[in-house]
Amino acid sequence: MTQIYQASCTAPVNIATLKYWGKRDTKLNLPTNSSISVTLSQDDLRTLTTASCSSSFEQDTLYLNGEPHPIDTPRTLACLADLRSLRAALESKDDKLPKLSTFKLRIVSENNFPTAAGLASSAAGFAALISAIAKLYELPQNSSELSMIARKGSGSACRSLFGGYVAWEMGELEDGSDSKAVEVAPVNHWPEMQALICVVCDVKKDVSSTSGMQLTVATSDLFQERIKNVVPKRFIEMKKSIVDKDFAKFAELTIKDSNSFHSCCLDSYPPIFYMNDTSKKIIKLVNLLNEAAGKIIAAYTFDAGPNAVIYYLKENENQVLGLFNKVFGHLEGWEKAESLKSKFEILEKFPIDQIESNMEFYSQGVSRVILTQVGGGPKSVDTSLLDLETGLPKKC
Repeated sequence: MTQIYQASCTAPVNIATLKYWGKRDTKLNLPTNSSISVTLSQDDLRTLTTASCSSSFEQDTLYLNGEPHPIDTPRTLACLADLRSLRAALESKDDKLPKLSTFKLRIVSENNFPTAAGLASSAAGFAALISAIAKLYELPQNSSELSMIARKGSGSACRSLFGGYVAWEMGELEDGSDSKAVEVAPVNHWPEMQALICVVCDVKKDVSSTSGMQLTVATSDLFQERIKNVVPKRFIEMKKSIVDKDFAKFAELTIKDSNSFHSCCLDSYPPIFYMNDTSKKIIKLVNLLNEAAGKIIAAYTFDAGPNAVIYYLKENENQVLGLFNKVFGHLEGWEKAESLKSKFEILEKFPIDQIESNMEFYSQGVSRVILTQVGGGPKSVDTSLLDLETGLPKKC
């Protein structure tokens, strides 16, 4: 039987606190502004990818969550071409290396979260794909160098090449060689960061991020103000807030940037609505919570979708989860907090009567919650999604 070479990696979801929105080069996925994100724990949100190749494979193929998936998209082809080129360079210097760069690839991926629902599935997906093939090809490139390849597949994927707190530096060069992800701080710098995700909608969104960006760039007046004046200053401030572990400043900037991003979407023509009424209810709950606490203890952010990601510190877990468990405690996802429930509390100054009298209104529209925290970057794993006897995905 012809030998099948394989390697597996997992990669995390990252949720931006300073949003990437808008491209100055659509082919290379070069952004109009720098961005910052928090990488979330792979215990809760991750893509697992097995990359394999063999001289017997007749064409490149991709299976996602057990189903065949197109692999001939320009973005994916660009990533594969770059990775093959790097492998070919190694092979040209060592005749003993098998010519893996000439073999067709069979890639099998699975997510443990909804795909294309505003939960950064493409970021984790491309980061896992790049990491698995880099491992398969035994490439020497570091995470920042690989991030430039992942960027071509999905802009935000470059940030999922790192754990902890990550910046995507937009760069200035036309070829994109300086547009890459870098670490702002590792997980252990600020491990107290937690995240509560309210899954508002787990079906595919109406307007893709790519289409939305193009429309915003072309039609929004607010967008120009955002990229020229708002984001550059905020980028510096947010990095400092992370280095200083200043949650109040980090939270304020995160909330403001989410609002700014969605304002630009609404300012597009025609307007783009990524948030819905349920999203707005969650914003109100966070605002009421912070008012009752007398300081910012929770920060909401929304990517290109209605799902809410709420950041908070471990020290305020009882108050944050206490409120959201009160409203959404009937949903899936609270199992992780079972041991904490006896400590949940509602802040004394929180207007809970206002919520309880309208509980049906507030508690609808969310399908489940995900409790997670800041986490690490891509991992090499022994788990394989490929059946080596058949050369096909194990689940097919």
